[in-house]
Amino acid sequence: MSYRMPAEWEPHTGTWIAWPHNRDHWPGKFGPVPPVFVEIIAKLAESETVFLLVNDDVMEKDARDLLEKRRINLDQIQFFKIATNTSWVRDYGPLFVKNEKGSIIVTDWLFNSWGNKYPPFDLDAIVPQRISEQLRLPIETVPMVLEGGSIEVNGKGTLLTTEQCLLHPNRNPQLNRTHIETNLTEYLGATNILWLSEGIIGDDTDGHIDDLARFINPTTIVCAVAENTDDPDYKVLQQNYHDLKSCRDQDGNQFKIITLPMPDPVIYEGQRLPASYMNFYIANTVMLVPTFRCDKDQKVLRTLQKLFPTRAVIGIDCTDLIWGLGAIHCSTQQQPLL
Repeated sequence: MSYRMPAEWEPHTGTWIAWPHNRDHWPGKFGPVPPVFVEIIAKLAESETVFLLVNDDVMEKDARDLLEKRRINLDQIQFFKIATNTSWVRDYGPLFVKNEKGSIIVTDWLFNSWGNKYPPFDLDAIVPQRISEQLRLPIETVPMVLEGGSIEVNGKGTLLTTEQCLLHPNRNPQLNRTHIETNLTEYLGATNILWLSEGIIGDDTDGHIDDLARFINPTTIVCAVAENTDDPDYKVLQQNYHDLKSCRDQDGNQFKIITLPMPDPVIYEGQRLPASYMNFYIANTVMLVPTFRCDKDQKVLRTLQKLFPTRAVIGIDCTDLIWGLGAIHCSTQQQPLL
């Protein structure tokens, strides 16, 4: 069969989210995290169904209590008792594709917790299988480590990623670039694969693309740039920008490249965190954008609103969430409409 991974802006059946519970991912600062997830869910519930993973009845009750307090319409929330180790469902959750008949297929890639960084990850690794079983959807298991945040597709055959992540020896040391590209082509329909070099400081995922550059339509890419030449990320982001300008789409056409600034550095307990406006999520009627309590927030929101006139562009304060080294896109996974 020939598969195609739809672009994020294509119609969704709903969005998958895993309720946050692993305090080790926000050491000493877990308290503000569930309320951030509540805000994300509240805005998504106005757009589409939210499929919420919870470990057990106790966690479901905790989540329901907070959602009801926020007066979210619980008819828009479907709870699934599927246990997880972490809340970054973008990376371990199913990558949904369509086959030639337009049917939805779950692709299940290997997950090793970003290069065996945060064991245990046994529960996260089987989430695609559990979702496939509960939805009664066919599943394709791919013998290759791949996280959802490491790839970006335009829905027409072009896929964007980084060498730092996909070619990292802690992911698939047995596979070379050709083998990796073959799998991306076979299971995601990527006929045109574009490689940037590396990611930003503080990113424990080894250069995920969803902090660097994103498709906003089949022919346009927004990418992050650092405005301060003394910023440690300045050279890397400039290189990515120049590389993108020379990229071509699946038909050989040049992309329109739009730059957005990086937020002011977010530092907590002496650690620079991977704060980036690129970690946005495109839902059916809204676009959720991480904000970081700096004067660039409103400028970025206004720019993105002009680029997405048919969606409400909404900022979500992720200053506390980013202490877990992830933001909105990392916390969500779209399921395409059948």
